[in-house]
Amino acid sequence: MNVISGIAEMQSAAEELRRSGKRIGMVPTMGFLHEGHLSLMRIARSHADAVVTSIFVNPTQFGPAEDFEKYPRDIERDTRLAASAGTAILFVPTVAEMYPDGYATYASVDRITDVLEGKVRPGHFRGVATVVAKLFHCAAPHVAVFGQKDAQQVAVLRRMTLDLNFPVEIIVGPIVREADGLAMSSRNVYLSPEERRQSTVLHRSLAKAGELIRAGERRAGVLIGAMSDLIAAQAAAKVDYISVADADTLKELQVLAQGASVLLSLAVRFGATRLIDNSLVNL
Repeated sequence: MNVISGIAEMQSAAEELRRSGKRIGMVPTMGFLHEGHLSLMRIARSHADAVVTSIFVNPTQFGPAEDFEKYPRDIERDTRLAASAGTAILFVPTVAEMYPDGYATYASVDRITDVLEGKVRPGHFRGVATVVAKLFHCAAPHVAVFGQKDAQQVAVLRRMTLDLNFPVEIIVGPIVREADGLAMSSRNVYLSPEERRQSTVLHRSLAKAGELIRAGERRAGVLIGAMSDLIAAQAAAKVDYISVADADTLKELQVLAQGASVLLSLAVRFGATRLIDNSLVNL
């Protein structure tokens, strides 16, 4: 595995791969890798000849009171894990390389970023869209793989890729969970043992809503109420939002229609740690 930190070197390596007829797959990450990330690399490997994994903790997607400085980092461990999952190039740019002095250009995606995570974290998706656009220019991938856990991010990046005419196929990998159902996340390490125990309510509440839907419930308010009741029973939990929305537009639903694709999603704080999770239901 080749480790590259410079943008010009990454672009040169990507150009050489393309010139030799190789198909490039990309997995953008912020590092502190876990099995969820590794599953995306393996998916990328199945769709490409060479996988480029990026590790970059992107400052422009963090708000002023968020955890940029303390976001977990372990590049030596990440390097070993990325290689084990079939990464050919590990791209590890610095903040100064990605955002040099005088940097003033950003990518913004309207409307779909005004709800859910975008509403709670203003400016977050501008940072996400900007850094992914830059990474696409650096690595020139044919395909890019993102995780379903960040469902709104996937929708935003699909919109950006289409609108800005990036010749990149977006592939979505399924959520990878711990044995007790908690979605794998780099931020899980922040949880205290008691918060970690209580955090399983995220998956349980989504599963409960899924059961109600399968039993014939179609009222979004009832589904949200059932999820809220489960979460409220956990002393450490504080809800940011619970949503029942159209999976494509992210518009909130009142009643679930037959044939609809529905995104059940939530964001909940356990102490100082904010976790998200979701489930996709096709009727």
